[in-house]
Amino acid sequence: MPPTADVVIVGGGVMGASIAFHLAEAGVRDIVVVERGELACGSSGKPIGGVRAQFSDPLNIELGLRSLRAFQDFAHRPGADIRLDTVGYLFLLTGERQAARFAESVRLQNGLGVPSRMVDPDEARRLCPYLSTEGLVAAVHSPADGHARPGLVVHGYADAASRAGVRFATHTRVTGMGTTGDRVDAVHTDRGTVACSTVICTAGAWSGRIAAMVGVDLPVRPVRRQLAFTERLSPSAPRIPFTIDFTSSAYFHNSDDGLLFGLADPRQADGFDTTWTPEWLDLFRDVVRHRAPALAAMAVTGGWAGLYEVTPDHNALIGRSGELPNFLYATGFSGHGFLQAPAVGEIVRDLHLEREPCVDVAPMSADRFRGGAGDAVRPEAHVV
Repeated sequence: MPPTADVVIVGGGVMGASIAFHLAEAGVRDIVVVERGELACGSSGKPIGGVRAQFSDPLNIELGLRSLRAFQDFAHRPGADIRLDTVGYLFLLTGERQAARFAESVRLQNGLGVPSRMVDPDEARRLCPYLSTEGLVAAVHSPADGHARPGLVVHGYADAASRAGVRFATHTRVTGMGTTGDRVDAVHTDRGTVACSTVICTAGAWSGRIAAMVGVDLPVRPVRRQLAFTERLSPSAPRIPFTIDFTSSAYFHNSDDGLLFGLADPRQADGFDTTWTPEWLDLFRDVVRHRAPALAAMAVTGGWAGLYEVTPDHNALIGRSGELPNFLYATGFSGHGFLQAPAVGEIVRDLHLEREPCVDVAPMSADRFRGGAGDAVRPEAHVV
């Protein structure tokens, strides 16, 4: 651990790595990233992450679209293969009211440059042959979306940042912070104290705990999400979109030589437990017996559990503390952090350098939950 740093980033997941890369690229030299385990050991370590610009909130659309362009250019900047597969996203809709709301979002997305479109049930099945169209009203497809490997993205950013001089202190736990007046001036860890000029909190589901060390309220709660992998399929699975039954949240897509399944358990209690429970599969199979019957009988080889960092309105917290101006944060992405990480890296870089960001994220300040005049909670509807 170095004794001093200009910037200390707490959290070595995709958000911390992206911000470190963008700061170093802009010429910020004295940066330390503190991570309690290995890089990408938290939610950023998930096997496959979706990338999309299909949202209901204009800010999320902009962040997703800007990030999609960065993922497409990742082999050149920062320079890594992230196994990006542009298969598209396919949202399955089972009610007329639901379809009308998605149609409204499609018009908004199209106006911002996203090539999404409404499709009928028959076309949805052509895109994803596993589907049963019974009870399906419509679907939404955007061919520019897809999925990539979060671990490769984290290490792609981190390797480039390291080459620019960023130091990564892994297996280092933050135990507290020191303040003088209205500024954070030190980060205490189990490997020593770092005096610093700026702290950036990107600790994911643990961000509330980190921020509380300096009296900052970041309303983030941890919620477990689980997924599973099928055994190798023969014949091999067709190349399908990232397919989501929106009503149930069940989703599936290609993964190496099989498929990946996921579903949000509505009964899941808050907490930091990341144990994978095979019994969870029963929930998924109950849904897909109706929507994609062949999937219900597929054998699985194992699974994975990670944490969503959920905020009350399912939108991110990005900004600067009003009480401690040198405490910045980027957290609470509610499942959208990986896909928004490139754009958020640029934005936090600009916030630190006190220049106007490429996207105005003022509405994503944590202050919106204080209930003051002018504060507006912006609920995101397209949450999985």
